[in-house]
Amino acid sequence: MVLKTQRYFIELSYDGSTYHGWQIQPNASTVQECLDKALSIYFRQPIASLGCGRTDAGVHATQFYAHFDLKIPVDETEGEKPVAIERSVTGINSLLPYQIAVKRVFEVENEAHARFGATERAYHYHLHFHKDPFKLNRSWLFKGELDVEAMNQAAKILLNHIDFSCFSKSHTQTFTNNCKITEAFFEVEEDGLKFTIRADRFLRNMVRAVVGTLIRIGKKEINARQFEEIIVSKNRSNAGQSVPACGLYLVNVIYPFVQ
Repeated sequence: MVLKTQRYFIELSYDGSTYHGWQIQPNASTVQECLDKALSIYFRQPIASLGCGRTDAGVHATQFYAHFDLKIPVDETEGEKPVAIERSVTGINSLLPYQIAVKRVFEVENEAHARFGATERAYHYHLHFHKDPFKLNRSWLFKGELDVEAMNQAAKILLNHIDFSCFSKSHTQTFTNNCKITEAFFEVEEDGLKFTIRADRFLRNMVRAVVGTLIRIGKKEINARQFEEIIVSKNRSNAGQSVPACGLYLVNVIYPFVQ
């Protein structure tokens, strides 16, 4: 009997409040650690998943993808033994904490890649203006007034630039700080705001730094011209502080081969 390697994609969502981000880290509980443990138990073989990105501690995801490889037995006379992958969702979910939910698992080509295969990603950032216990760890409580129209006018400037070094963490391992942003705007919600940003890729800490700098626009600390100067400077120290992780959600990841 020989073993065939087959790659699968897994779609999940999670509340990141109690986790130290997606990626496995020593001495810290992460989403990837919990998922790999559940997959390994369910499929009865060691499994190491690879995610579509790495969310920071406290960040949430309503849509997240990862890929993993399974070793499937192939008998020379009977052929490949089928894997009941369509029934695996219930079993995997029963092994995961309530804060992590698998939506589906499906077979892909072995070259398919959860991180590098994505062509588009979208994030939401939520903030609210009055204390609400039901938004604890899920939205940022902002105390003060904001000029939303000025923030939206400044957000449009993001679509005219590519290099966003000013919004990236220093000393990252990325080969480029170029991103193509296609959407960036605030919407008024009940007692709060929701910021949407969509791009082909994002840098580490980028969305929280963008929102933090746009908040400075809303507080009238800087204007749109100064906001653009910050982008052109490519200097992280010129941009605003990163807003808290609790309001950030990865909400959409697009692949050309996934329906």
